[in-house]
Amino acid sequence: MLSALAVVSLIGLTLASPAHSGEIELGPRPAYLVGQMAESPLKDKLAACIGQPAERTLFSVSHRGAPLQFPEHTEEGYRAAGLMGAGILECDVTFTKDKELVCRHSQNDLQTTTDILATDLAATCTEPFTPAQGDTPATAECRTSDLTLAEFKSLRGKMDAADKAALTVEDYLKANVPWRTELYAGTGTLLTHKESIRLFKDLGVKFTPELKTPVVDMPFDGFTREAYAQKMIDDYKDAGIPPEDVYPQSFDLDDVLYWIRNEPEFGRQAVFLDARRGLDPTDPATFSPSMSELKEMGVNFIAPPLFVLLALEDGRIVPSAYAIAAKDAGLDIITWTLERSGPLNSGGGWYYQSVSPAIDGDGRMMEVLDVLAQDVGVKGVFSDWPATTSFYASCMGLE
Repeated sequence: MLSALAVVSLIGLTLASPAHSGEIELGPRPAYLVGQMAESPLKDKLAACIGQPAERTLFSVSHRGAPLQFPEHTEEGYRAAGLMGAGILECDVTFTKDKELVCRHSQNDLQTTTDILATDLAATCTEPFTPAQGDTPATAECRTSDLTLAEFKSLRGKMDAADKAALTVEDYLKANVPWRTELYAGTGTLLTHKESIRLFKDLGVKFTPELKTPVVDMPFDGFTREAYAQKMIDDYKDAGIPPEDVYPQSFDLDDVLYWIRNEPEFGRQAVFLDARRGLDPTDPATFSPSMSELKEMGVNFIAPPLFVLLALEDGRIVPSAYAIAAKDAGLDIITWTLERSGPLNSGGGWYYQSVSPAIDGDGRMMEVLDVLAQDVGVKGVFSDWPATTSFYASCMGLE
């Protein structure tokens, strides 16, 4: 008998593959979120769109696939995101021991995002599993750079979680938060960067690879940071992907500037993921480099977390000083991450910290999305469940 995930995977093969031809399935979640909203003209507008055909839009950006329900950076999660109408899909890019590029959120997260600790490859981990002892939490660290590509591909993805109080590997791996399902977590097919390019092309979507900061010292066995940044772009060139379909990302401004200088066709859409420490979204004096300086460097896209773009004014959610300064400098704005906070009945947590007094339920998500789109003017929103952003964008006629 096929497992639940195997059935879902087969459905993905038959339904998600022709996603470029317009087949989009949003499921029940957008209607649920609209139903949680307080009465307002926005709710009326969105309610009128429930059940209507959705369009694939660049506004809807898949964050790590569809990790609200599927193991992140897996074929199954990517296919789900494509089926939900995401116009851009993300592969976070890191590298293996033999310097091959693969899709993982971090170079050292295999212990929480895969089954490595339950396999013979646990012996390769930089830090083997150590059980919790008293107040000392359980630990493990397993890196992509500990493995060859063939070894990496033998692993299976799982929901990203770890029980730090665990005494055994089995318990360490069983720590999923209750609002993420295990239904589709039995099998997660890991992908190389090149495999993600082929899959995304088949799904008819655009590409936003993120060059992850290495945890190993660079150069790594002669592999420099510049060679790493170049190798990521070369994979798109070798696959014949037009530069205008690629939005390379990095939290390191030097990576973005490298692409601007050395691969200008790709660099003009390079995204500076802005998580600068010490930056105060209410005080433009802390923006260093400033928005205008970034623009002068050739940066065209900036992407902070969503709370950086939002403020409260007389109880209303409004654009922050950061958002206004970025827009005034002519920067295009993308933000992250919707659907990553779980239920929003207690302020929304880290992603909503600048507006948490106004966040008292899941319906507020649509209000936040509306401010980001209509008032801040973001070009795209990363989501852990792209059906939500696809629904909103289609309803509002966004590109």
